[in-house]
Amino acid sequence: MSAEYTEESIKSLDWKEHIRLRPGMYIGKLGDGSASDDGIYILLKESLDNSIDEYMMGNGKKIEIHITEHTVTIRDFGRGIPLGKLLDVSSKINTGGKYDTGAFKKSVGLNGVGLKAVNALSEQFTIKSFRDNEVKSIEFERGVVVEDKPIEKSDETNGVYIKFRPDADIFSTFSYKLGYVEEMIRNYTYLNAGLPIYLNGTRFISKNGLLDLLMENLDAEPLYKPIHLQGEDIEIALTHERRYGEMYFSFVNGQNTVQGGTHLNTFREIFVRTIREFFNKNFDAADIRQSVIAAVSIKVEEPVFESQTKTKLGSRDMGPQGPSINKFISDFIKERLDNYLHKNPETADIIYKKILASERERKAMSGVQKKAREMAKKASLHNKKLRDCRVHYNSKHDLRNETSIFITEGDSASGSITKSRNANTQAVFSLRGKPLNTYGLTKKVVYENEEFNLLQAALNIEEGIESLRYKRVIIATDADVDGMHIRLLIITFFLNFFPDLIKKGHVFILQTPLFRVRNKKETVYCYSDEERLAAINKLNPQPEITRFKGLGEISPDEFVHFIDKDIRLEPVKINKDQLSVDKMLDYYMGKNTPDRQEFIIENLRIEEDVVVER
Repeated sequence: MSAEYTEESIKSLDWKEHIRLRPGMYIGKLGDGSASDDGIYILLKESLDNSIDEYMMGNGKKIEIHITEHTVTIRDFGRGIPLGKLLDVSSKINTGGKYDTGAFKKSVGLNGVGLKAVNALSEQFTIKSFRDNEVKSIEFERGVVVEDKPIEKSDETNGVYIKFRPDADIFSTFSYKLGYVEEMIRNYTYLNAGLPIYLNGTRFISKNGLLDLLMENLDAEPLYKPIHLQGEDIEIALTHERRYGEMYFSFVNGQNTVQGGTHLNTFREIFVRTIREFFNKNFDAADIRQSVIAAVSIKVEEPVFESQTKTKLGSRDMGPQGPSINKFISDFIKERLDNYLHKNPETADIIYKKILASERERKAMSGVQKKAREMAKKASLHNKKLRDCRVHYNSKHDLRNETSIFITEGDSASGSITKSRNANTQAVFSLRGKPLNTYGLTKKVVYENEEFNLLQAALNIEEGIESLRYKRVIIATDADVDGMHIRLLIITFFLNFFPDLIKKGHVFILQTPLFRVRNKKETVYCYSDEERLAAINKLNPQPEITRFKGLGEISPDEFVHFIDKDIRLEPVKINKDQLSVDKMLDYYMGKNTPDRQEFIIENLRIEEDVVVER
């Protein structure tokens, strides 16, 4: 029986109540900080965007950020918010200086929402504005004013100070991972050459803009010196690598549009057209773009994004009075890239040879690909390796933030996960034994090897990760030597042929408990020896202790606790301060056995066996 629909059913929420009731509309998914697009990082970005906009308008020479596990403070040195409007700017929806295109001509935040979302979703939020030797300070709790201080005298430099702590009632268990914050800050510095940003005292700065971004993200030496093109409201850097796939970084008004949009689509199209016209050859687009790595940044008046989190540009024009984005980028690339290639014939020759090499490999693989696709298509009809989930990403309803696929090995492990999973959003792919070490092999092996061919088909990444069917690709193997080996082989496969999966933060390792400690009243699952000892002390006297040797030993009734809302995932990340991907794979997965043996001997640790009481 349906509930009554009366006048009492109609409710009006104030600004903070709506944000707290529907946080996903404002910051995407909540998360716990283990993924770069979790809500706590969107809160940081929304607070920081205002400081970046100030710098872009020529105000302020540095930004200071301090982050603990749960609290963020930001201090910029721009003009400062007009003191009489500080309360409105921080707590009145659709209020801000970004509506005045004279004050903020090409900023990211245009709707007056971001800072209010930070306020409403924080258990503590403090904002101060320093302006012309005066300061105004207001403190909030969950969007409610708890102290509104009068304007006072101040000798501090103009600018804004913000301090907030995300609300534990909304975000539950969370913590900031500084690696994700550093990546965000690096992107801000690449787009604002010369701006120093300090994170917990460490200085980040870029002198060469997108060229620095490109150089820091190369896996190895590029085929040719990166091409760096700059104009008013546009900057592009690009080169080709010795790798498979394409990789792009795109930005609008300093915002990292990780899902691309009209500007990136236009760049990919016009880049192909310009290369064809330069060489007067109708090359296949895939051969031209194979192995390309590029960064594209444009500045648009009044940009339209497809969501409040601003990850995909929807605008078609550069501004109310400007040209279309397609024409703007097209004119720029056709002129600047064509001129560059004419002035640098050695670079043009390298690009030409690279395209021919990609063309030869593609044609050589065409028969293998056709056979592999047919095999994958037949297998999909009765595929016991993939137990799919019920929902997928499509253009009308983006469910990628909710979907995961577990890659596991063996029938018992995949059986436990399959019985425990949320069949709506979690899929399972079962490997048969240890996969092949693909280091040094060509992409032909992806189609000739049944396991890899079916995995590629399950993920839908043959043409690139834009069509990836799952937000998270989770490697779920036993916590022993064999399980670790399988992890490395899968990661090697991804790094070799689909590196964007890892670089874009889609690959994770599932953390499962090593021990179960319980008595008649309580059960504690432990992920380390330290947690085991703490649980033993907590559950005295003499609790029962079980050591899980493999995923298959964990019953489905227990497994569900480890893959639902309390799931522990370790992101697979590439440390930019270490070896390049090429050198790293060569060292760990190549044929340099003596070097590895020496490394293992020098770093060998002998650990005593854990005595497990039952």
